[in-house]
This record gives sequence, C-alpha cells and structure tokens, in this order.
Amino acid sequence: MDFNQVIYQIYPLGFCGAPKENDHILSHRILKVLEWIPHFQKLGITAVLFNPVFASDRHGYDTDDYAQIDCRLGTNEDFKKVCDALHEKNIKVILDGVFNHVGRGFGYFQDVIKNRDASPYKDWFICNFDDPNGPDGFYYEGWEGHQELVKLNLQQEAVRRYLLERADQWIAEFGIDGLRLDVAYMVDRSFMHELCDHIRSYDPEFFFLGEMIGGDYNELMKDSLLDSVTNYECRKGLYSSMNSHNLFEIGYSLNRQFGNDQWCLYQGKHLLSFTDNHDVNRLASELENAKDLPLTYALMYAMPGIPCIYYGSEWGAEGKRTDWSDDALRPCFTKPEWNPLTALLAQLDTLRKNYAVFTDGDYKQLYLQNEQMVFRRRNDAGQLTFAINIADHAAHIDFDAEVENGIDLYAKKKVNFQKGIDLKQKSFCFYYTDWIKE
Repeated sequence: MDFNQVIYQIYPLGFCGAPKENDHILSHRILKVLEWIPHFQKLGITAVLFNPVFASDRHGYDTDDYAQIDCRLGTNEDFKKVCDALHEKNIKVILDGVFNHVGRGFGYFQDVIKNRDASPYKDWFICNFDDPNGPDGFYYEGWEGHQELVKLNLQQEAVRRYLLERADQWIAEFGIDGLRLDVAYMVDRSFMHELCDHIRSYDPEFFFLGEMIGGDYNELMKDSLLDSVTNYECRKGLYSSMNSHNLFEIGYSLNRQFGNDQWCLYQGKHLLSFTDNHDVNRLASELENAKDLPLTYALMYAMPGIPCIYYGSEWGAEGKRTDWSDDALRPCFTKPEWNPLTALLAQLDTLRKNYAVFTDGDYKQLYLQNEQMVFRRRNDAGQLTFAINIADHAAHIDFDAEVENGIDLYAKKKVNFQKGIDLKQKSFCFYYTDWIKE
C-alpha cells in the first residue's frame, strides 16, 4: 500500500444537495463531482473518500440496498462515470463500508417485519419475537439503541457472504481502491479478518481505513487487519493546543504515538490525520482565532499520518453540529473556492509528494514550550525539521537539530541550526536536510 496520499472526504448527500428524506425521485446529482475534479488536481488530492452513496431512507448510514446507488444521487452508471473520471486523473476512490447495521427499509429486515420468526432472514438480525418491546411488536437490537439502525448479526455466514459479495461488486463495477469501515471499533473482528483476507487475496494493495474514536488503535491497525484508523486523539489536540496556547497537549500525543521510545504506540504506522469531518465541528468553527487555521494545517501535514481534507474546509468553511442535527457540517457548496488557505494546502500537498520523509519519516521531539515546538522526521534520504510559533510575537529558538544545516523549503535558503532559528509571530517553517548533499 502506498501511504503517500492526500485524501479528500465528501459527504455526498450533503455535497450534492440531496433531500434529507429519500423522495425516491431519480436525480443524477453525483455527477457534480465531475465538475470538482480540476479542483482536486489543483489542490493535489490523490484519493477521494465518499461517505455513504448507497440507497437509504435518510442519511446514508441507514442502508436499504448495498447494490444500488441512492436514487437521490443517481444511478450505478453515474457513479461509475465519476469513478472512471477520477481514475483517469490518477485519483483513487475509497467508499464508506457500513457493515455494522442497516436501515429499517433494508429488504431482508422488511421481510422479518412481515413474517417475523417465519422469515428466512430472521437470523440476519438479533431479534427476540417473545419480547413485544419494539416498534414492530418484537425486540431487535439497534446500533447504540437507535432503532432506525438495525444491527446486523455478523456471526451469520449468510450475512458475511452477502457483504463480501457486495464489496466484490463495488470493486468490479466501480474499481474502488479502498474502504472506510464505519464504526470499525464495533464491527465483529472475525468478519473484519475475513473481509480483509478476502479482498487482499486478489488485491493486496487495497486500502482499509477504520473509524476509531478512542482506545488503542493497534487493536485494529495491524498487518492482518486495517492499514489505518482515524486519529481522533490528535484531531482534538490540534485545535485544543491552538486555543489554549499550550502545545504540550499535541506534543504529548505525538510523542506518545510516534516517538522513538520503546513504549511509544504507533511507530512506523500511518494513522489518518484530520482536523474535521462529517461528524465533528469544522476546524474554522473550533478555533478561537482564524489566524491559527494555516498553523493547524501545517502542523497536521508535518506530523506522521495520512492527511485528509474535508470538503470546504480547505478554504475555511465553518460549521457546527447541534444536539439534534449534523446538517451544518454537511452543506452543499455550489462550487469550490480558492483563497490563501487553499493555496497553502496545495503547497503542502506538493511538499508531501516531493519528499518521502513526510510519509515514512520517524518522529522525534526536539523543542517544546507553550507556544513554540520543533520536531524532526527522518528517513534514509534526509531529515525534515518542522518548527512552529503560535504566539502573537516573534520567537528565537535554540535547539539541537541533530544536523548542522537545512534548507528552508519555502524561502529556499540555507539555515545553520547552530545559531538557532527565528520565527515570526504565528508562523511555521519546514527545513530539509538531504543526506547525500550533506
């Protein structure tokens, strides 16, 4: 698996302006993605992650049919056209694999509602027909108590076979390159093993990403299971450190996860780095000072991980969830915007592509204060030294860079670290030391 990727995440039902409730009227909205491909290319995107695209009653995670694109988005032929166009530009396609639960409209569950314990699909779900406490006169397990999300019984061979067949269909029909496993921390482990083994048996480069909110990411991120998981710990640390002017928080997380000590958790692994997504407030709404937007993204790109940009956040779009709705997080933009923040992300994407150390470099913290931080990433080709100053004033930093010189990748000037470095207020620098040239 090539981990040198920059992922762009789209929530299609919101991105395309689809009705919140399925009106069952066919509309070819997913073709809107074709209009954004030049934006992806200009930004430097190498993969697009589509949140749910398959038929559902409402938000996509209440799947009704794993074989058909939601009619609010279009047809399977429409989505194939989108995938083919992305692949023509060397942009990979990752789909949201919602395998833990289905919607009440799922055909086989509707058969259970109709025929109860006489249904041949009754064991596809966790039901108790002797318990009348349920919306249909019997109990069934819903995801985290949500009755509109019917939990699948992944212990059943027929269920597993059905889901594997659907994944095979998506690969054959759309040519997808990866899957994001929704609520991966709750998906049956034996099914996850079977899924990964099955697809890797004919496509060893297929990418598996898992949604994990907390806990030990190594439970799922291992050679036999997933390639990557969502780094929620650092997502919180990124904006929180900026707001509190306390880089010790993100510094602690980065060292805990990627540092050189034997006890560090994820050395050499590739977590998904992100600042926001379809489930959490956008970065521009979390930060108390808009001037910290470029600083936060620079830090996210510099740290170990695979960067992921949520649509609209590349130009600083705002959005906050409420107790009853995520709609503000999932808007429809008529067209992409381009501003200094977008241009910065495009530059960062270029740096990542040009210097492999962004992808496979290790991590070592060199200097840390409340408002200044320096760390280095090192591989066989060279060393990336990243320095950031989030203060409202300039700062001089003396530290042991473990190399004598570096090149400022933006200013293209040689820097002698023995004299320390000077950072302007609210600024950052990427320095590179090439082993061969040194």
